[in-house]
Amino acid sequence: MDTMRDRFAPVVSRLLDEDPRVAVVLAEIGKDGFAEALRRHPDRVINVGIREQLLVGSAAGLALTGLRPVVHTFASFLVERPFEQVKLDFGHQDTGAVLVSASASFDWPAGGYTHMAPGDVALLDTLDGWTVHVPGHPDEAETLLRRAVAAGDDKVYVRLSVQANRQGLAVDGEHFRTVREGRAGVVVAVGPVLDAVLAATQDLDVTVLYATTVRPLDAAGLRRATEAAGTDVVLVEPYLAGTSTAAVSEALADVPHRVLALGVGRRELRRYGTIEEHVAAHGLDARSLRERIGGFVGVGRASVRA
Repeated sequence: MDTMRDRFAPVVSRLLDEDPRVAVVLAEIGKDGFAEALRRHPDRVINVGIREQLLVGSAAGLALTGLRPVVHTFASFLVERPFEQVKLDFGHQDTGAVLVSASASFDWPAGGYTHMAPGDVALLDTLDGWTVHVPGHPDEAETLLRRAVAAGDDKVYVRLSVQANRQGLAVDGEHFRTVREGRAGVVVAVGPVLDAVLAATQDLDVTVLYATTVRPLDAAGLRRATEAAGTDVVLVEPYLAGTSTAAVSEALADVPHRVLALGVGRRELRRYGTIEEHVAAHGLDARSLRERIGGFVGVGRASVRA
């Protein structure tokens, strides 16, 4: 199966052909995938070199001229390093673009901590008006990329990962998808953690919601699920643990609820190893999730009975 990033360049190259507003801005990373597009559209495929602040600033300038820029590099170089430019050049100037990242939280462990970005979504949460898509499969990535580019002048972040679920699902860029129904709690699985969550909860009486768009959070969908399954909510996110806790609490502000936030821990793992080792170390493998989720919803049932 191809990866989300494998799908990225062909999809956006077709969009360049279809829509004269679309432009691509790169900082060396990913340029080979756009070699043919550059020949066809030399004025709308721009490589600024290893200059991430310029990457964002140039994209914002293109947006101010009426173009729809798609901006791509590793997440740590797209959100973290040029964050001031993201904040000012897009937010302060009231313009938008599609930021498309690669490498996710720890997709390239050999690259070291400079190439890891578990805090990217949390950092964007400090800004107003960003839509955040976290696909869990290349098919979903294509759907959400097309939606993002078509979204007028909105500010959109699409978080790509080499980690993926075995099967893509139909996603609409707005709502949670219910993949399992239960009565003892709600588990929200974000993007590529769905398969592990389903394996972890196969013998638990819980509702599993699948989220590929986390900002804005589907508050109405979460509320509907909790009406049937109760207000014990487990968040399983492939980035910094607790990133969406405030959004969940806001959605359920008028009802008593509990939230267990699972995701990437804050402690830096300095022996970089493999992706699978990072998944296990952060407790995002099926076995670890089963222990944490089972313990949480089990306590919830005991409290209700008491």
